Amino acid sequence: MAVIEGTDTRAGWRLIAETLRPRRAGVIAGVVVGLLWSLTKVSIGLLLRQAVDKGIEADAMSPLLFWSVAIALVGCVSGVLTGVRRYLAFKEARLVEKRLRDRLFAHVQRLHFAFHDEAQAGDLMSRGNTDLQHLQNFVVMIPLTIANLMTVVGVTAILVVIDPFLAVLSLAALPLINLVAKRFGSRLFPSVMGIQRESAALATVVEESVAGVRVVKGFGAEEVVKTRLGGAADDVYRESMDAARIRATYLPALQLLPNVGLITVLGVGGHRVVDGSLSLGSLVAFNFYLILLIWPLRMLGMIIANGQRASAAAQRVAQVLSTDPVVVDAPGARALPEGRGEVRFEHVDFAYGASDEAADGAAPIPVLDGFDLHVEAGTSVALVGATGCGKSTVGRLIPRFYDVDAGRVSIDGLDVTQAKVSDLRRSVGIVFEDTFLFSDSIAANIAFADPEASQEAIERAARLSGAHDFIVALEHGYDSVIGERGYSLSGGQRQRIAIARAVLADPRVLILDDATSSVDPTKEHEIRDALGVVMEGRTTIVIAHRSATIALADRVVLLDEGRVVAAGTHDELLATNDRYREVLAAADDLADDAEVPV
Repeated sequence: MAVIEGTDTRAGWRLIAETLRPRRAGVIAGVVVGLLWSLTKVSIGLLLRQAVDKGIEADAMSPLLFWSVAIALVGCVSGVLTGVRRYLAFKEARLVEKRLRDRLFAHVQRLHFAFHDEAQAGDLMSRGNTDLQHLQNFVVMIPLTIANLMTVVGVTAILVVIDPFLAVLSLAALPLINLVAKRFGSRLFPSVMGIQRESAALATVVEESVAGVRVVKGFGAEEVVKTRLGGAADDVYRESMDAARIRATYLPALQLLPNVGLITVLGVGGHRVVDGSLSLGSLVAFNFYLILLIWPLRMLGMIIANGQRASAAAQRVAQVLSTDPVVVDAPGARALPEGRGEVRFEHVDFAYGASDEAADGAAPIPVLDGFDLHVEAGTSVALVGATGCGKSTVGRLIPRFYDVDAGRVSIDGLDVTQAKVSDLRRSVGIVFEDTFLFSDSIAANIAFADPEASQEAIERAARLSGAHDFIVALEHGYDSVIGERGYSLSGGQRQRIAIARAVLADPRVLILDDATSSVDPTKEHEIRDALGVVMEGRTTIVIAHRSATIALADRVVLLDEGRVVAAGTHDELLATNDRYREVLAAADDLADDAEVPV
């Protein structure tokens, strides 16, 4: 599936304009202050001209003092305006960054599971951090850029008024500066885009290396990771050096060309002062204005580079925002009807990637084929089968992590595609095989679905899942803070907290996807009875391999090649079905070979 692809450079600029629109009042205020700042800077040259002509040249102390004080006052006002302009610019830039980050995060949360199956966490983190920082830097530059532009326009007009001929000579390099700047921007953009692309790849390697550090150390693969990281870092270095070479080629020219005008004024203007056709004050003002032009013109390269980075960054952010969620509320979606969680699968076909086949040409991976299943309300069903037969997929289709390709899945008579997604997922609780806990207290992890839950409700859920005893044995009990992903706890402890989290949500349908897989078989009995209590009277789908866990269910369904091939109680299938015995034997052998921490 091709994810976060397919936007052009204009999409980036459209996103910038769209994001700035609600903040236009603040941005305009910053621009106005910037223009006033520009006016003060430009006016100093005129005051300087008066001080020289009417004070120094006329050998008059009083006018010299007056114009000197005027220059000092205007300079003070310019300093104050500089501070106000920077404050307004950074305020709006940070608000724009915050708004975009909130919008990007919310959109990523809405995107379907198939997107997250292929999107890399490091890449998304890069777009949500580095790229947004480039956008923030661009917004900061807006008031200064406009102020500098007006400075150039104002200074040019004043120079023409003072001496048109000398103005033409001094500004003759401007067209060449414009040409160099355009060429600089067009050559820099691909390199900037490459830097941000490779930086995202580097972030992915770092994120995976840190998140998977236990696997890395377990296989002694530090050198492998080091090599991967080195390769990604080399790619960033290569792209960065390409951009550096372009900057090294064009920036010196952009900085040198404005000085040509200064040399011209000193040569030609000096002669005109000597022959009396130009006043000394006008020559001093001319040089002041040309020096004043040098900084804005030198900044042209920085502005172009920032603009290109912002465009590339906005394009990458727009790529994510332009990805439409596939699993959304249908028109007229409604809450689930009252019921106790009856679940039906009717002639369901499903293949991973089927909806994206046309987009990227990849063949879909078929999983379910004409799958039928009826789970009566308040009963439990265990799904059993060889790896890849579709057991976990059945559990993922109920809360619409994915949509079926054909057929129908319903809860209490309502097709899940016609239910509100939020209501549906609150009604279905899942305990995954791969337990994920947040870096927070144990109580907060258990109450994740209901942060307002009482301590009594939290402890009740923990007791039902068999977690209470080990929790109270910790130094801070339920207030104990779990490390990243809960790795400060054993696998079995993490799984029990995950079960408690699902219990507290009080779903009408509970899905246990290998929920006891991380528990040592010798300790499994500690939570098996608790699971029996949790499952009692609640519609439960148990996806399991171990016989003892399977036996908790009222009924067992055997899957093979995406279909139900046998159904009955655990004892009935064990006595009558060879395939069922083969699957259990293979699972028990695997469990015997595994060494799982308590």
